[in-house]
Amino acid sequence: MRVSISPESNWSLGFPPTRCTVKPEATLSMIEVLIPIWQRVLQLSSVGVDDDFFDLGGDSSLALQLFNEIAQVCDREIPPVTIYQARTITALAALLEQPVPLRFPSLVLLKAGAKQPPVFLAHGLGGTVMDFFQLARCIESHHPIYGMQAMGMDGLDEPLERVEDMAQFHLDAIRELQPYGPYLLVGYSLGGLVALEMAQRLSANGEKVALLAMLDGYPNIRYLSLGQQIRLATRQAKRRLHALGGAPYQPPVSASFTPAMQRVRNSAELALTRYRPRFYPGKIKFVRAEISSRFPDDAVAVWAPLADEFEVETVPGDHLGMMATHFESLASVLSRYLEEAFADSRMS
Repeated sequence: MRVSISPESNWSLGFPPTRCTVKPEATLSMIEVLIPIWQRVLQLSSVGVDDDFFDLGGDSSLALQLFNEIAQVCDREIPPVTIYQARTITALAALLEQPVPLRFPSLVLLKAGAKQPPVFLAHGLGGTVMDFFQLARCIESHHPIYGMQAMGMDGLDEPLERVEDMAQFHLDAIRELQPYGPYLLVGYSLGGLVALEMAQRLSANGEKVALLAMLDGYPNIRYLSLGQQIRLATRQAKRRLHALGGAPYQPPVSASFTPAMQRVRNSAELALTRYRPRFYPGKIKFVRAEISSRFPDDAVAVWAPLADEFEVETVPGDHLGMMATHFESLASVLSRYLEEAFADSRMS
């Protein structure tokens, strides 16, 4: 079914473009409400109710805009990551018409693939799996790529306040999909610490971790050496002074916080302050941002003493830019990491 409605006006549907509250018994269906919103956001004159949002040109930024408009029209605050659960108007309408709150899956398929094992990505503090949208599309691999979503994003469960609990939560979900190794883990920022803790637990249980890649992830400053603390505190102070006359900090694309998402962020900040990394008896592949401002500038000094093997590589951008702007460079590095892991004879 394909419907064509002027993106500039909703009056052809019989209701004003400002706000409506749609109930299941209402004359107008949720599909009719969503069609003009999709048209406006995607800048299309017509959309099919079963067309995939991403196939129509949608991306993480447009998903944010889409759900902001849905919130204004239907008075429902729903995180943009919902688009991965419902990529079509038909599917999204069905979710929105449910009388109960939406429960988010802990694993979100970001990119399909025919080969096994899957690749698992852990997002950073205050983010969602939406932050991996562009990165996942650029990673060259025939293996499926999943994003691991933090508990509590849907507002139905209390968010976790310890990295150890986050790691176990994700492991429980992963084992339902992949009971045995080898495992491929990638974590960005705080997600790097979560991936590290997951690898610790898998290794302790005799499972093989074929790849542990940490993307610009560091422990809280309190767990750095005294010299590292002084250098980082000095650089952060200079950055704050410089920022007084510059542009304000820009959060990640997904950072349009519902109350539930803000609670998840607050809990994640607490978890970061509590987590002291311990020695990992395996290899860490570390990717650092070229521009270091809010984090230590020497990843080797931080992590090499805490791993049996440690390799570091630098990609363009700062902590946010390496994901939001320079995702192609980062994807190229991760593609090579995956290829090396798959080529390892021990993967068989």
